[in-house]
Amino acid sequence: MSTHVYWFLLALILLGLEMASGTFYLLVVSIAMAVGGSAAYNGASLVWQLMLCAITVIAGSIILRYWKGARINESASASLDIGQPVQVLKWHENGKARVFYRGAEWDAELKSSDTPRLDTLYIAAVNGSNLVLTDHKTKHQ
Repeated sequence: MSTHVYWFLLALILLGLEMASGTFYLLVVSIAMAVGGSAAYNGASLVWQLMLCAITVIAGSIILRYWKGARINESASASLDIGQPVQVLKWHENGKARVFYRGAEWDAELKSSDTPRLDTLYIAAVNGSNLVLTDHKTKHQ
């Protein structure tokens, strides 16, 4: 069998594995294998086939990383927790608080230092596992 057949078989196998995983990184590698196969079909040397395959993997991974990063930031800004009330259980001396929300205790901090320390506050943002609180209900976007 010719070299390009092996490239295309690897591309198809990786495409099938991608359909099972759903990460899109195997799709990038599958496309790179197809690029290597196209180079082999057009008579490029093995060095050029491998180089084109590697360049495609690197470029595709960078593009995919930026695309996924943009999607994560969009979904984080549309958090359903924003605007929800929380019950303050305890205030710490450093201005942070321990709050009760969704059946669990969370660490929280005030959005600004002039926010009054009330028993019930509202979530303004989610910063990792910390809640950022405000005294007025805000709408999520």
